[in-house]
Amino acid sequence: MKQNLPAMQKFTVIQSTAVPLPNADIDTDQIIPARFLKATTREGFGLNLFRDWRYNSDDSPKADFILNNPRYHGQIMVAGHNFGCGSSREHAAWALADYGFKVVVSSFFADIFRGNALNNGLLPVQVSEEFLQKIFAVLAENPQAEFLVNLEKQTFGLVGTDLETSFDIDPFRKVCMINGYDDLDYLLSQKSDIEAFEERTLAFA
Repeated sequence: MKQNLPAMQKFTVIQSTAVPLPNADIDTDQIIPARFLKATTREGFGLNLFRDWRYNSDDSPKADFILNNPRYHGQIMVAGHNFGCGSSREHAAWALADYGFKVVVSSFFADIFRGNALNNGLLPVQVSEEFLQKIFAVLAENPQAEFLVNLEKQTFGLVGTDLETSFDIDPFRKVCMINGYDDLDYLLSQKSDIEAFEERTLAFA
């Protein structure tokens, strides 16, 4: 039985501005510090996303951190190489999603973070390092640049230009994200096929 879990949202196409965070090796403790892991539901973690980078010890915002810069906003985060390394805490994906990010773009993701992201409706888009640096350059010049993520076609690019690339995703996770399924929802969607298989199996028993 599913408890305290918000419904997964369907994901097909997202067009949005983006937030650049070019640091490499951003680990899950930086994404959501361990002292904020006591909650048992996914809601509210966005308040403490990158808490130690966003705020001073007196809780005042750090003006030089990107999430406190009003020029940058959107549903897409563009991050440096090896994003989501460190501990396996699923809360890192919860925090990013709860803050409002739908997509994280990087040239490499830690495997466990990638899995946690996909399980929580957050799309990790892995691109080449060369392409990633082009995106950072675009955002440095124009914070209002918009990007298009097409999950069905598995493409990511800068709107109005030919700067585009493809990305890989596990076919099962792709189906789940497009339909807004978690693992249980997917099984329920196959109920009629499962029942038909059982009937055929019993007929030959």
